[in-house]
Amino acid sequence: MESSSSTKGTCLPSQNIDGIVEDPVLEDMEEERKNFFKIIAAFKYYRHSSVSELKRKESFLQTLPTAHQGMLVSYQEHLHNLKRCIDINAQVIKQIIQDANCLFQNADHNIEPDQRTSESLKIRYQDFQKVQITLKQIFRDWSEHGKLERDQCYKPIVEEITSFFEPTKYDLSKVKILVPGAGLGRLIYELACQGFYCEGNEFSLFMLIASNFVLNRCVIENQCTIYPWVHQFVNNLSKKNQLLPVSFPDVSPTKCPPKGIMNMVAGDFLQVYRDEDYWDCIATCFFIDCANNIIEFIEVIKKILKPGGIWVNLGPLLYHFSDVPHEGSIEPTYEDLVEIIRSLGFVILKNDTDIVTTYSQNPNSMHQSHYKSIYLVCQKPIN
Repeated sequence: MESSSSTKGTCLPSQNIDGIVEDPVLEDMEEERKNFFKIIAAFKYYRHSSVSELKRKESFLQTLPTAHQGMLVSYQEHLHNLKRCIDINAQVIKQIIQDANCLFQNADHNIEPDQRTSESLKIRYQDFQKVQITLKQIFRDWSEHGKLERDQCYKPIVEEITSFFEPTKYDLSKVKILVPGAGLGRLIYELACQGFYCEGNEFSLFMLIASNFVLNRCVIENQCTIYPWVHQFVNNLSKKNQLLPVSFPDVSPTKCPPKGIMNMVAGDFLQVYRDEDYWDCIATCFFIDCANNIIEFIEVIKKILKPGGIWVNLGPLLYHFSDVPHEGSIEPTYEDLVEIIRSLGFVILKNDTDIVTTYSQNPNSMHQSHYKSIYLVCQKPIN
């Protein structure tokens, strides 16, 4: 597997990332390098920020009346157990990022986790939150515990594509599939296991760094154990639910390589993919609502699909930029979206709603939510 830190994108060999080459025509290389450093620093500061949060809780505990503190002895012990789990998470994170500098050819700019680095890079609380989200994404994509979510979201896509491109009619190794918003790469792995040529595209360096570790450095099943729910302090029925260990990966792509070729390309989907009539299939899962202007995404999908090729989509319409200050956003309803898709020339082969899906959901939480996702299969006409 391979990826690129450049917004232009670079495609490297499957499952062997020797380095990600930054695009020489990128206008602001310095800004991109700072962004990379900031993300590495956020990973390295995971333990510091997490333990600081526990210390704030312990400090508040000490201000309570003595009688109340006596009632919370087990709670205080629980905080100590949480710290132990955070330490284990931090050790796994250290493994995840240990070759990230080489990966992005920034080995000569090592970041040490000191206070000056944190201040100079202006690491935000949101960056620390993204590290926590990455741990939950590992649960979703690469653990046995996340199988239910994958069956809800990935399985229908894989089955649809394998049904359309029947092995008796197609040489699957020559069927080119693109998965924008590939995250940690499980969907591209599953499609490559069927024998397809599959390429993932991902913008988030958090996801790219973690996916490199899982796809290329995890040589056995359940090589690592994390505690993805230690930061969820609400809606817990019991202490053990917050301390639930999750081992990953449930399957090692290194030990069990896919039949087909698998690549990962970094960068902005709208900037990276411009070759007309190139892809046989595009699969989007929880992706199209990540755009400021969803029509741009659909136009590019239409452009880069081969005539007769299909676009398979599953997910909600969360519209990630709808409530972000100083960001423009349009939020068409699904009814409007269907008309937009037809007006752009797609033939809609399947159009289902109310597909129940969850996303990085703590299965033991008292708070359970799900999406009634849309499921679309669209074809680009041959003529």
